[in-house]
Order: sequence, then C-alpha cells, then structure tokens
Amino acid sequence: MKGCPFCELIEKGDNYENRNAVAIYDKYPISEGHSLIIPKNHITSFFDLTKEEREDMFDLLDDFKYILDDLYSPDSYNIGINDGKAAGQTIPHCHIHLIPRYKGDCIDPRGGIRWIVPSKAKYW
Repeated sequence: MKGCPFCELIEKGDNYENRNAVAIYDKYPISEGHSLIIPKNHITSFFDLTKEEREDMFDLLDDFKYILDDLYSPDSYNIGINDGKAAGQTIPHCHIHLIPRYKGDCIDPRGGIRWIVPSKAKYW
C-alpha cells in the first residue's frame, strides 16, 4: 500500500522472510535486537490474517528468535501485538513485536505487558 512504511520495506526486499511474512529490526528499538514480524500483505488487524499468514508469521517469529539468541543472548522475551488505535497501534499494518529482554534492563519486570494500564498492573 502506498505510504505504508512496512509495505515500502517489503518492496525493497533484502529482508529475512518466508512465504507470507518478513522480519526486520525495529527502527526505534526498546532493546538490542527488538524486531518486528510483518505480513507481506497489507493487513491492518491480526484478526484479518488468513490461517496461512498467521502460521507463517509464527514460524518466522520462532526462526528469528533463534537468530536473536545467537546474536544477542537475551535472558527472556516479550512478544506483543498492538491491534487498533485504542491498543496503541501507530502503523496500520499488522506486526508482532519480538522484544529481547535482559536481566537488569528495568528495576522490576514483573507483570510485563500488564503495565500497559499501570493502575491495574500490580496484582501481587
């Protein structure tokens, strides 16, 4: 789709890819190795992907996780999808964040993605 930064990257090629998805490094990483898994077709919502597109995205997620393990040796990962404006999606092209996490990268990582709504995050 014209004007979509992900579609433009996909068109340029030179990406780690499979049949229906590509993996790229996030342009604004929150950790070393922060990557995105993106469907090749311009689809806004994860819920509009075909079964085959989802499977290829998850296959690529697994593949790229092992690449990041070798390159950066993270201690853990966060995996996330912002689906829609209210969920914080800023580029209207579906993508999965693969975020390597490292011991000591924040004071208390408990709760992980629950901190999207800070007042409801701490349940322990």
